[in-house]
Amino acid sequence: MEDRDIILLYNQRDESAIGATMDKYEPYCTEIALRILHDREDATECVNDTWLRTWNAIPPDQPHSLKLYVGKITRNLSLDRYRSKHREKRGGGSTAVCLEELSELLPGDSDVEREWERKELASALNRCLRELPERECNLFIRRYFYMASTEEIARLYHLKESHVHVILSRVRKKLKERLEQEGFTR
Repeated sequence: MEDRDIILLYNQRDESAIGATMDKYEPYCTEIALRILHDREDATECVNDTWLRTWNAIPPDQPHSLKLYVGKITRNLSLDRYRSKHREKRGGGSTAVCLEELSELLPGDSDVEREWERKELASALNRCLRELPERECNLFIRRYFYMASTEEIARLYHLKESHVHVILSRVRKKLKERLEQEGFTR
């Protein structure tokens, strides 16, 4: 079933939309959740919560890409669960490493207090990413959206892992400089 047909089912409040979404995107969402949480039970709960969140959001939301829409919901739910479970513990795990690497880009705390500030920051970050060469942008997204390990990225792009580290470091530096130019300072 095509995404537009599934979205139409959501708009009609037809519960079969949930089953169609699960059939099409459950493996994709599960992979995202597992990369962040490293726990099958927690990942399953986040993916199940994704279907409810999607049901409650469409309408009024009208996503252009249902795959990216449910992927983002899964990612946000998984990150929330990760933070909740690791609030007392710091360090360890690839998710913590990814979040720590990104913290150097973000102004102040990584939890930006106001919603409009988060939207402005996201908009600025998206503008910066669009200006990057395609490979650099793809590496950044694989690492920090999909939480892929540098080893996985190196294998996928036929690079040495040390080269991936260098590229990601340079991209983070470029993005930090650009965000500072746009008024997002630490």
